[in-house]
Amino acid sequence: MKHLLNALEASLAASPVGVAVELPDGVRLGDANADLRLRLRDRMAVVALAMGEIGSVGAAIVEGRVALEGSMRQLMAAAAALLKSDPAQGEHAGWWQRVLLRARSMAAHTLAHDARNIEFHYDLSDDFYALWLDPRRVYSCAYYRSPGMTLAQAQEAKLDHICRKLMLRPGERFLDIGAGWGGLLLWAAEHYGVDATGITLSRNQHAHVQRLIEERGLQGRVRMLLLDYRALQVEQPFDKVASVGMFEHVGRAQMERYFATVHRLLRPGGLVLNHGITAGGLDNAGLGAGLGEFIERYIFPGGELLHVSVALHDMARAELEMVDTENLRPHYARTLWAWSDGLETRLEEARRVLVAQHGADRGEKALRAYRLYLAGCALAFERGWVALHQILATCPDDRMDAAGPMKGARSDYPFNRAYMYGDAAATAAP
Repeated sequence: MKHLLNALEASLAASPVGVAVELPDGVRLGDANADLRLRLRDRMAVVALAMGEIGSVGAAIVEGRVALEGSMRQLMAAAAALLKSDPAQGEHAGWWQRVLLRARSMAAHTLAHDARNIEFHYDLSDDFYALWLDPRRVYSCAYYRSPGMTLAQAQEAKLDHICRKLMLRPGERFLDIGAGWGGLLLWAAEHYGVDATGITLSRNQHAHVQRLIEERGLQGRVRMLLLDYRALQVEQPFDKVASVGMFEHVGRAQMERYFATVHRLLRPGGLVLNHGITAGGLDNAGLGAGLGEFIERYIFPGGELLHVSVALHDMARAELEMVDTENLRPHYARTLWAWSDGLETRLEEARRVLVAQHGADRGEKALRAYRLYLAGCALAFERGWVALHQILATCPDDRMDAAGPMKGARSDYPFNRAYMYGDAAATAAP
């Protein structure tokens, strides 16, 4: 234990912010006058902190085995100093571990399991999410097209960025897989005139979007289905498809089936945009330092991250042609800090909402978990442990003449990026 405490003292000394640590026996380490204070109540928490297992320390905070005083920004600055290695570059999975991971992924991503996992996260409390998301409740990476944008403006810029990339046109049939609280679905219908269909597994989100459709008089042109993507059957394929913040829930073992389903739902020549979190490590089994376990246990059960190269591989196997890929990693760091700061300013309201809906014990644990999750993910995107990629792909058709945008395009895609950014100043107005 003495060796661990010496290592812990060295890490605390290297922290860019002062940290005061109180051990279970009352011994104090670090900066006695620091604003950031950790009171450790058991030896396992001491070991986790000394070993740089920051995800395990987070779990101890959620469970009440570590008391925290201080801001989330201070805590994340200190957490980065406590790490012993890059969480994205952990031990690579060997062949037997890959077999086990695939088997686990197959078992975890049945229709029933996925429905329960989505309910666990997204149906926690609409009122809670409304406290720190933008007014449209867009729960995915924003696009800070200009530095001075607010969160709400950047989310509208993101919605428009997606619609532009997809070249949405009035009357086109548009599918939003994992439509959330309807931000993109309604934006596409109201600003681009598409016939829009959204699907979700969240009952709360489904009910919320149904209300918005009625309030805005969009019945007949916009619909929201409570449905798993694998169960969606259509007589006529869609012209354009978007999947935003959803493929993280699909699972490694289901990824080829996921993209094959997208291919089935998209007409020849149509466009699909897949917007999702990707792993920073190339082929490691998951985030190290206990971070992956924390997310799995408290936030996204069943969530699995793939490196963008793996996603592109599985997309190609489904005969979808990637035509544009954009990494928005720093944008998600800024988005997450905006969410984190928003939650921190309304902690008491958040506590009342969660305790009222889930009871004191679960409500308090959920609040502690989300405080750590939002700030921790902001740190992860800043450090490159994870990334955010928008992948635009086509379902190539049989056209080989010059009838399309360019000979050999075999799709609606013009093979020129200018259309994505032209006249962008007109979008996402304050």
